Amino acid sequence: MPELPEVETVRRGLEPAMARQIVIRVEQRRADLRFPFPTRFRARLEGQTITALSRRAKYLLLDLSSGEVLVMHLGMSGRFTVEIGGEKAGTASFHYETSADAPHDHVVFHLSNGARVTYNDPRRFGYMDLIPRSDLATSKHFRLMGIEPLGNVLNGDVIRTLYQDKKTPLKAALLDQRLIAGLGNIYVCEALHRSGLSPTRLAGTLTTDRGSMKGKADLLATTIREVLGEAIEAGGSSLRDYAQTDGSLGYFQHRFRVYDREGEKCPTPLCPGTIERIVQSGRSTFYCKSCQK
Repeated sequence: MPELPEVETVRRGLEPAMARQIVIRVEQRRADLRFPFPTRFRARLEGQTITALSRRAKYLLLDLSSGEVLVMHLGMSGRFTVEIGGEKAGTASFHYETSADAPHDHVVFHLSNGARVTYNDPRRFGYMDLIPRSDLATSKHFRLMGIEPLGNVLNGDVIRTLYQDKKTPLKAALLDQRLIAGLGNIYVCEALHRSGLSPTRLAGTLTTDRGSMKGKADLLATTIREVLGEAIEAGGSSLRDYAQTDGSLGYFQHRFRVYDREGEKCPTPLCPGTIERIVQSGRSTFYCKSCQK
């Protein structure tokens, strides 16, 4: 499943080809993906200008001149391929297989600049929806969604407020999309290690202003933004076969301190610990018991 940096990398790759272009024609090659396509899907897209291409958490948003927004989720295996003038300009993807064969090309957008943008999804866990921009915040996709972790909105005060009296493990609280939207397993593990915080500690302990915990919420907020920012700049993480729009792979996985490094020495200077793996809520957590408290 792509996390926020992968989705943001896809957005940046698609924007030059799609933004401010008219949707000339849409090929819808099946009735559904994970869910059925919206009614009159093609008709509501064709003839519209794409006024903006943005992201909310792990969703891609195409604003249309009609006032509707095309909401897209990549699911487990979704990918976009961009072709201009019959030549591939690259792929924007997060997928399991290295080949994108035609039977899994489910939606094709033909744009006014000659670009052909194809959505390929072998597992069909992705989906698309059309929602009026005025209803977006209250739609089923976003009405319970928390704040974005990038930018200046997320800070120590916000974390202290969100986690006040929370008795759930800190990692579980960070993955709660109702509080902070877009955080996923990989980058939460990395942010917690950099912050020196145990994934098993109670989230509510971050709200104390006593002892060693004072300032930890500020550090965690800063670290989350830094880890996500670095991953976006690196083009996401190539855990299986993630590619940018120019076809190159993302390389943030080479900077992982703890994720998928069970049994390795902790990279924190002077720490004698070893990276351990535990399971929390059905997901693997990687951390160092020695330096994460």
